[in-house]
Amino acid sequence: MTHNKLPLLLSLLFIFTCARVHAQVGEHRNDLIVGASGGYLLNKVSFNPTIKQSMKGGETFGITLRYTCEKYLSAICSIQGEVNYANMGWKELIEYTREDGMADTYARDMYYVQVPVFARLAWGRELRGAQFFFQIGPQVGYCFNEVEHRGGPWDETTLPYRPNRVTQQYDLGVQRKFEYGLTGGAGVELSTAIGRFSLEGRYYYGLSDMFDNGKKDPFGRSANGAIIVKAGYLFDLIRTKGIERK
Repeated sequence: MTHNKLPLLLSLLFIFTCARVHAQVGEHRNDLIVGASGGYLLNKVSFNPTIKQSMKGGETFGITLRYTCEKYLSAICSIQGEVNYANMGWKELIEYTREDGMADTYARDMYYVQVPVFARLAWGRELRGAQFFFQIGPQVGYCFNEVEHRGGPWDETTLPYRPNRVTQQYDLGVQRKFEYGLTGGAGVELSTAIGRFSLEGRYYYGLSDMFDNGKKDPFGRSANGAIIVKAGYLFDLIRTKGIERK
């Protein structure tokens, strides 16, 4: 078992545990909730050899579908799926400056369609109130476009002074457009008469590399990692009847 597979296995174990909870005796639910969410992310790419970076910001938004199957003790158990657009990539921290004050700058926008699937546990009010939730699960994505942004001299007076002298990433397009990883986070959701409003924080840990990682390739690792803050609006499409909710 490799180290990179451990977080994914823990996520699948969490989902399996939720399924076991559903198999036990609890208060049945058959609720379907849909909505949309959007937010902002800060991304870095884990490179080996290392490339010095600052956090690169980008937008993310998408649609949400949640199925709530049971309330077991005080936990509201759900499965949530999303389809999101996300602007990932990286921004290099280039510290070398020429005597004339000029310096290189580099950033790359990488545009993804991402599909996370969460096992979700929530505690609190189902209707007309607030609840706290925690969710975790696997995520797959596909990079459908990328754009490089360069500034400065970009010549023999600046390029040799990169940290570790790593320059192979420039003009190297994404070789592995499909990616997978683990994502999870926590937040709060407020149920009102006009819908549900949520605010959450997440972290995405990429398990796959965007560049080839063979012995003859320049990078042994090149995976995304992002901190994400999202706000959402959802509404109940199907709500189980004949049960008491608290």
